Amino acid sequence: MTLPEFDAVVLDVLGTLVDEPAGLRAGLRAFGPHLDEPAIEELVELWQRHIELEQRRVLDKARPYAVSDALDREAARAVAEAAGVDDPVAEAALALSARKLPPWPDTGAGLARLAERYPLIGLSNASRTALLGINAHAGLRWHQALSAEDARTYKPDPEVYRLAVTVSGVPPERLLMVAAHAWDLRGAQDLGLRTAYVARPVGDPPGPFDRFDLYADDLADLVGRLGHAPPGRPLDRAADER
Repeated sequence: MTLPEFDAVVLDVLGTLVDEPAGLRAGLRAFGPHLDEPAIEELVELWQRHIELEQRRVLDKARPYAVSDALDREAARAVAEAAGVDDPVAEAALALSARKLPPWPDTGAGLARLAERYPLIGLSNASRTALLGINAHAGLRWHQALSAEDARTYKPDPEVYRLAVTVSGVPPERLLMVAAHAWDLRGAQDLGLRTAYVARPVGDPPGPFDRFDLYADDLADLVGRLGHAPPGRPLDRAADER
């Protein structure tokens, strides 16, 4: 297997570069000091289920497009009700915890090393405003950060990936999409982007029928593979066997 040539790297943000559940847990501990850890985990799952369901409803045209900030406020309201907390100020603060997400340990160095070789484009379902907060809190550095808000839909709608194609000015096959979510990479593939799966504890692992261009254990591993396997050269055997 060879890694085709590409001109820029497109990276998912939530889950791939930042630990979303960890940020939500921190927000919930501040929101409800009385909550124990099992309760917090249940509320994190409730939050994420709400976001996933409502984004799917947007994709299915079952509701008009709503920016991620609105969905976060809805999720915070659902969590507050489930926790039995009636405090609008605390609820508003909880909604903002979706922007205070810690980076994975290898994220900062990985982005810096990738940026030495390629233009980097962040591509997120987070709104423009939320993405600004996420980038600032986690110390993410890009050449360009794009929000699905500009397409008024959510990944994996092809129109979101098309934003990266338009900004880069190159054909889809000249872009490498990096994500910890197989569903995200499938969406990118549908538009013709090259794909690299990066394993994260909170990601969506590839299924038996997925065929991505590159597989890595984490972002540091991806950087190493790209550094030792320039475009056009064979990948190592571990990647070939996947």
